[in-house]
Amino acid sequence: MEKDFLILVDENDRPWGKLEKQLVHEIGLLHRAFSVFILNSKGEMLLQQRAAGKYHSGRLWTNACCSHPRFGEDLADAVNRRLKEEMGLECTTHFAFRFQYSASFENSLIENELDHVYIGICDKHPVVNPEEVMNWKYESIASIKSDFERNPSHFTVWFKKCFDKVVAHLINEAKLNLTLNTEEKITLNYFT
Repeated sequence: MEKDFLILVDENDRPWGKLEKQLVHEIGLLHRAFSVFILNSKGEMLLQQRAAGKYHSGRLWTNACCSHPRFGEDLADAVNRRLKEEMGLECTTHFAFRFQYSASFENSLIENELDHVYIGICDKHPVVNPEEVMNWKYESIASIKSDFERNPSHFTVWFKKCFDKVVAHLINEAKLNLTLNTEEKITLNYFT
């Protein structure tokens, strides 16, 4: 199997080198990554439950897709590649923002990522790769927020750090008219 070389970056996303994926996560070097958030036309967010055999965070719920561009690979191409490989989906996504986070895991691996967030709209049902994904669901924003409070250990670190930023971005960009009340009404006008 060919080794994946990740893109090492500084805090301003300037590339300065490359290193094999496993070593990057053992040392904890800052590297370029991406997270894809998919919403359907009802305003529900697509979640995946990571496969049990993933190198960390197995069985945890997270956003539609996360990964790293390979050294020399365009970020948008990497987003499309991994969305297809993990979820069996092809849909248009757009860059929204980036943020930096770091987390250590029980297996001594470290994620230290400059994470580029992409958002898309899709009503298709995923055809998941079982080596990557155990389960999936579309869930309302309000339900996800509630589940964070009740069961925080059921979700990946980066999803919990990024979720509110994604919702704020959608609201601030006036692309999501979000009203959460007792009826949980959501109107979605994203990329129209």
